[in-house]
Amino acid sequence: MNTLTTGINLPNGAAATPAIGGTRYKEVKNAMLAALAAHEWKGGETIPSEKRLAERFGVSIGTLRKAIDELVADNILVRHQGLGTFVAQHQRDRHFFRFFRIVRQDGDKTYPSVTLVQFRKAKATRDIATLLKVETGARVFTFINRLALHGETVMIDNITVPEARFPGLTEAALRSRPSTLYNFYQDAFNINVLGTEERVRVAVANELESKLLEVPHGTPLLEVRRVAYSYHQAPVEVRISHANTARYEYVGASASHEEPL
Repeated sequence: MNTLTTGINLPNGAAATPAIGGTRYKEVKNAMLAALAAHEWKGGETIPSEKRLAERFGVSIGTLRKAIDELVADNILVRHQGLGTFVAQHQRDRHFFRFFRIVRQDGDKTYPSVTLVQFRKAKATRDIATLLKVETGARVFTFINRLALHGETVMIDNITVPEARFPGLTEAALRSRPSTLYNFYQDAFNINVLGTEERVRVAVANELESKLLEVPHGTPLLEVRRVAYSYHQAPVEVRISHANTARYEYVGASASHEEPL
């Protein structure tokens, strides 16, 4: 089957180490990313003052500001005039459609109703392990969500996350989460999803998808394979979605959509 790669939506310059010959502000930026990855500053919290950070990294205020400017441009930090600079948070109302790209064919966009169908502990298959950069057989959590739009079940998400990054994740916590899934990742596990890579192809409904989507077994569906990344392009989630496109369609990352489920 043909596969369409929609591209990686990752912040520029988020490599784990600065490039050889890179300028000083790039090194500062990567040091700040390392601090964020270590949960030194969490979502919604203010970072230290420019003076303190400049002293910490041994650079001028101008160099530090250039590093912060890039992190702000990458939507990793947010400046609030008169209040300081904060670690960005996933916000449902402002960013919901950044990573949710299924819309009705007339262009109408709406929030899906999400129902948890299944939750279990498992061991990573070779393919999943490769995508998550863990060992084959590593402990993972897998769960299935049913997404409805305008009262109609439209998409089934099969999601896998590594237990090492989500210690203590439970079915009860997923069912009772008050916000989007990526907001839940950030609040409960200090995992900030910064970008995704998606591949799109045609698939057919299996027995479970046929039942949940209320379509005949073997019905053609749109399959979206996503890997979600946090700081330093560290993979934190694999999501395989199957959507019924009879009345809905996929809108690629070039559109101005803004936040994940």
